[in-house]
Amino acid sequence: MSEPGPRVITRLDQALPLSGSAWQGGGLQAAVLVALTTEAEPRVMLGRRNRQLRLHPGEIAFPGGKREAEDGTPWATARREAEEEVGLVEAQVRPLGELQALFTRTGYEVRPCIAAIPVEHRLRVDSREFDHVFLESLSLFADGRRFRVETHYHQGRERRVPHYALEEDTVWGVTAAILAQLANVAYDAGLDLERGR
Repeated sequence: MSEPGPRVITRLDQALPLSGSAWQGGGLQAAVLVALTTEAEPRVMLGRRNRQLRLHPGEIAFPGGKREAEDGTPWATARREAEEEVGLVEAQVRPLGELQALFTRTGYEVRPCIAAIPVEHRLRVDSREFDHVFLESLSLFADGRRFRVETHYHQGRERRVPHYALEEDTVWGVTAAILAQLANVAYDAGLDLERGR
């Protein structure tokens, strides 16, 4: 028997692993909260990072950030960062599952934490982190006509980098890879995510 709720949210809830396991290892680690609204056609929360930030300025990203010493799990990191950056409190966040870790060009291991949030939610956006935050239909990221993988070179290494073309912007890198993984699970989108590290 499936859980009540929108079909896509239910599918993700059933398909994604939810370990809640502790952080393992060391190095540069981060987690993001991939927040999906609980409506028939879920929307995903994204924001444009402040253009003054040292890492990834002006890029489209999820709420999230680096692991702090007090964070026992990636979920602890993702929830703490989401509350600090956009004001999503723990009571608004229902974990659905996790995607495999990805690595940024700046050397961070990023753990995506997928969660459902209410359609009606109040945000308090920290302008030091995001210039603005918006909701985009998740199904848009299942459209293969908007998706491409380009070859980039970083520090002499070849990387295959996913990109999405939005109406007036581009989502790329780890954010695009997470969205493509999610679209593959939610909609059987069949997007090819062959990436270098």
